[in-house]
Amino acid sequence: MTNLAAVMTEIGRIDVRDVPDPVPGAREAVVRIEAVGVCGSDTAYFTAGRIGDWVVEGPMILGHETAGEVIAVGPDVTRVRVGDRVAIEPGTPCRDCEDCRAGRYHLCRDLAFLATPPYDGALVQRLAIDERNLFPVPDTMSFEEAAMCEPLSVGIWACRRAELAPGDRVRVTGAGPVGILAAQVARALGAADVVLSDVSDFRLEVARRLGFATERVGDVPDGPGHEDADVLLECSGAPGALASGLWRLRNGGRAAMVGLPKHDVELPLSRLNVKEVRLSLVHRYAHTWPTAIALISSGRVDAASIVTHRFPLAETATALTLGSHTPDSLKAIILPAA
Repeated sequence: MTNLAAVMTEIGRIDVRDVPDPVPGAREAVVRIEAVGVCGSDTAYFTAGRIGDWVVEGPMILGHETAGEVIAVGPDVTRVRVGDRVAIEPGTPCRDCEDCRAGRYHLCRDLAFLATPPYDGALVQRLAIDERNLFPVPDTMSFEEAAMCEPLSVGIWACRRAELAPGDRVRVTGAGPVGILAAQVARALGAADVVLSDVSDFRLEVARRLGFATERVGDVPDGPGHEDADVLLECSGAPGALASGLWRLRNGGRAAMVGLPKHDVELPLSRLNVKEVRLSLVHRYAHTWPTAIALISSGRVDAASIVTHRFPLAETATALTLGSHTPDSLKAIILPAA
């Protein structure tokens, strides 16, 4: 039986080829991959070959937002069974280091994360992975929605890092997939007011259809005298977005920086310190999958709302570059099993 994968053989090139069929080890299960969301990191590796210190140095399989069905289990597997429909957490920690023992497993120095060099990802028909990365989902949840537990987890973690509380007024900068999902999390957690900002009319319209107030970047002044938020979730990575967003915070406000800027960020700390705002950085997530599944399955988060395009495995290259030629796009889904 073939096990087809979309292999990035060099920058800008994807070859669909047969790869070895996975054999589950102890505490591993084999999952038939049904849906893989395209993330900005996948596009960056495909077009530039690197993100910061992570450099692609050979053939690599991309994709880490994923879900599928368990089709085989290895020895000692107790958490899942053949036939389970599962959302997959893409990071496998060592589970023994100081960070792992403290519950910060997402900061494990030996974290094996799907589609982060040197580890292959999920754009393959069958994948073996530790059973502790697998979370069964209800039959009412589609595989596409289950795959969106990954970007939703970023939004959940951002809200936790910002210590978002019921009644907070929240500003979300960047109405991309993570920004829209983070806004929905904030609303589900009881935020009194959630406003999204972006430069894209299409993305702002998606946010409005979900019931959010929106602002077009540049239309609303910032700086002293314009404080109207308790929490900032910076999800754009755009130059200056963090600094201008921090000015919108009231005294004692909290911010979480999700979007990764391409260059170092300058902040007016000498003036902002009188406000005693708190800034938290966001690097992936921990302990979020049960919450993500509950938010989607209960209807409190509409994960399907961000999916705009679908592609077979053979069109992976087109999916990875969708945003560069299709402005009216948010999230592309690749369907390896189709």
